[in-house]
Amino acid sequence: MDIKLRCVGLTGTEGFEQQPANGWKGMFNILSYTQYFDVDTDVVVNRLISSLYPNAGDFFSKIDANPDLYGLIWISTTLVFVLASFGNCATYLMEKHTDKTTSWSFDVNYMNVAAGSIYGYAIVVPLAFYFLLQYLGSKPSLVQFWCLWGYSFFVFVLASFLLLIPVEILRWIIIILAGAASACFVAFNLKSHIEGRADLSLTVVAAFLLQMALAIFIKSKH
Repeated sequence: MDIKLRCVGLTGTEGFEQQPANGWKGMFNILSYTQYFDVDTDVVVNRLISSLYPNAGDFFSKIDANPDLYGLIWISTTLVFVLASFGNCATYLMEKHTDKTTSWSFDVNYMNVAAGSIYGYAIVVPLAFYFLLQYLGSKPSLVQFWCLWGYSFFVFVLASFLLLIPVEILRWIIIILAGAASACFVAFNLKSHIEGRADLSLTVVAAFLLQMALAIFIKSKH
């Protein structure tokens, strides 16, 4: 009797093909998540650019066939390191601007606060909206929500560079604009996801306000 085994190539090697488990069991199976990292550079760059233009189109329609978690992890991690490093730099520059005798010092607590806040927000907020909309009768996709919120952080990474400018009023203008862009990106796409459901409009407002609150938090760390 001939027994045929199907194999799939994994980074140049071969291994036995395994099907990811369905349902809750799939959450504990690493194979269930590999599909969400199957994106190339062009796809990621296109999604990054889309996040900077809230009205450029429906982000959910772009990621419908292939939502990714790569953006969520990569952008969140980048934002954590940017906040930790630039936060110390911004504090030093602001103090140096008023007191020339100020000496450089690195506060490691910036890293702890940034990591806990950004990772917590990136995971918990989309998860909360997922369960809320599901409870209200919508049919959201948790992975799509994580993908949406992950890419919404990209504008904050760019804004962090500009927040090094030691002019307080200008720094507030920068973070408000960045926060508005991120909030509109999330709100507009969330609105398109629940279009036709007037009773869910408050969730869009809540998402907008949460993104603005995140922007203010980021400003407080610079």
